[in-house]
Amino acid sequence: MSQSRHIIVVGGGVIGLSIAWNLRRQGSRVTVLERDRTGQATSWAGAGILPPANLRLATDPLDQLRGYSHELFPRWAEELQRLTGLDCGLRRCGGWYLADTIGEHASLHGMQAYWNQQGIECELVNRADLTSREPALSSWAMKQGVFGACWVPDEYQLRSPWYLRALQAACRLAEVEIVEGIEVTSIGEGIRSAEVDAGDRRWIADSVVICGGAWTGRMAASFGLGLSVIPIRGQILLLKTPRPLSTRVINVGHRYLVCREDGHILVGSCEEETGFELGTTPLMLESLRQFAVEVFPTLKDSETIASWSGLRPMTFDGFPMIGRIPDCENLYVASGHYRSGLHLSPATAMLMTDLLLDRQPLIELEPFRVGKQQTHAMSPGETRNL
Repeated sequence: MSQSRHIIVVGGGVIGLSIAWNLRRQGSRVTVLERDRTGQATSWAGAGILPPANLRLATDPLDQLRGYSHELFPRWAEELQRLTGLDCGLRRCGGWYLADTIGEHASLHGMQAYWNQQGIECELVNRADLTSREPALSSWAMKQGVFGACWVPDEYQLRSPWYLRALQAACRLAEVEIVEGIEVTSIGEGIRSAEVDAGDRRWIADSVVICGGAWTGRMAASFGLGLSVIPIRGQILLLKTPRPLSTRVINVGHRYLVCREDGHILVGSCEEETGFELGTTPLMLESLRQFAVEVFPTLKDSETIASWSGLRPMTFDGFPMIGRIPDCENLYVASGHYRSGLHLSPATAMLMTDLLLDRQPLIELEPFRVGKQQTHAMSPGETRNL
């Protein structure tokens, strides 16, 4: 492989590892700096729901990004398994979208019309069809006054820890340099280079990509990005049944159940503004369990395996940041993917690789421009009270 460019990736979550692996496949020398362990934190905590999208017909920038990633993911996962022997747990399982309130019922009809317009199969079904095709949902369907259900066959599920393990293995096989347990203290630019101070060492490379998730604002505060990303906590409950009740993803409003083929069921989630505070709360976990039992009454006596939380990186306009930091030549950001970091990781890696290697990205990146949430672009080293 060519060693013509050295690129440092700050942050070893799903976005950072995906970018590092793809850059290395394109011949760059890559170093990943991670303050804890790679493949942990929010990336590990994600439920792994991959809703459908169609790049060919999408007009909304976020739908284009999702469509690009959705198109890439099967080949991406297949390549990871071929190289590492590790299964990512990617399954085209299909998803149910259910409504039990008037507002959610109206939203369901709007979603169905929009997705069909985008060439995505989304079928409205009646109670009889739902109970026939998904018997485990019979009790839920029969007790609802307001009822709505859509079947979406192109929804995928992904085993987040498996996917991250495969990405880590692929990076190591490709000789990506991974340095864990090292705190980055400063990031800046030299003459035609980028610089990172971490631990007791200064790292110098051609470019640096900040992939800090919810911590990106802290890492890039000196570039006016201190408020560009805010952390939103989500909690997840993991249940287990002797036999699988379903193998689908069940979506009800903003909550979901991800039913695994081995009987595990992920129940989520919530959106809490708690700053950088991780952890679960008894009240929220009980709420998630009650929701699960409402959908599948047989879960009343199910075994609780675990619970955890993660901090989603949310931007103010809902668009991830993918691109160069304003007024910088060699500093980039890939962050702010909120609830979709796992899903958008292949497309983000491809687009960032194109930028770093001076190639034309497949989709227009202006909507994801770094710093557009700030009042003005700032020069490296300039500070402002935020």
